[in-house]
Amino acid sequence: MRDWLLSADEFQAVRLSVLVALVAVATSLPVGVGMGWLLARRRFFGKSIVETALNLPLVLPPVVTGYLLLIICGRRGFIGRYLDQWFGIRIVFTWKGAALASAIMAFPLMVRAIRLAFTTVDPRLEQAARTLGAGRLDSFLSVTLPLARHGIIAGAVLAFARSMGEFGATIMIAGSIPGETRTIPLHIYNLLESPGGVDDAARLVIVSVLISAAALFAGEYLERRGRRRLTEA
Repeated sequence: MRDWLLSADEFQAVRLSVLVALVAVATSLPVGVGMGWLLARRRFFGKSIVETALNLPLVLPPVVTGYLLLIICGRRGFIGRYLDQWFGIRIVFTWKGAALASAIMAFPLMVRAIRLAFTTVDPRLEQAARTLGAGRLDSFLSVTLPLARHGIIAGAVLAFARSMGEFGATIMIAGSIPGETRTIPLHIYNLLESPGGVDDAARLVIVSVLISAAALFAGEYLERRGRRRLTEA
């Protein structure tokens, strides 16, 4: 029984993975809602370019995305230098870098689900709210957002599951520092490089499968519930 209990290092990797995934989802969700609404409801010049850039992390090798983040957010990078000089914030080789990499890699999945949710909301309901005196922001918060909430939550859950499994971009920008950036995928990779690590990695593999499966199940359940509610309406 003891062989199946997580060690202190393994538990730390699980805790760090959950923290990184939660921070990645929490920080990217407001932007994802705005981007999903924009792509679902507005036509504008360069929309195809925005969509292409948005979906690039899905097709690029993760290490390429991590390399670009390293160039941009490093201490000499275009953004990283100002964060370091003005605010004393360092992203590279910290858990914040791991959260950033996870957010970037999961963002396209989040936006796809949120965009689909907004397309299912009837614009006439928003127009009815406007005729009753609600402003644009009021109608969005009181009508559009509640009607699309199941898709938004599903997108957040999918992003969480994707963040839990992020490896390539994370190891480029955050490295594999025990207790700081070594998430479940990085810890499994580190174990497999050591003698006898295959057996030791089995516990983390099982934990990772259970967490990801639970997140995906929750996402599918919310999507089915949202579609059922729209059908009944």
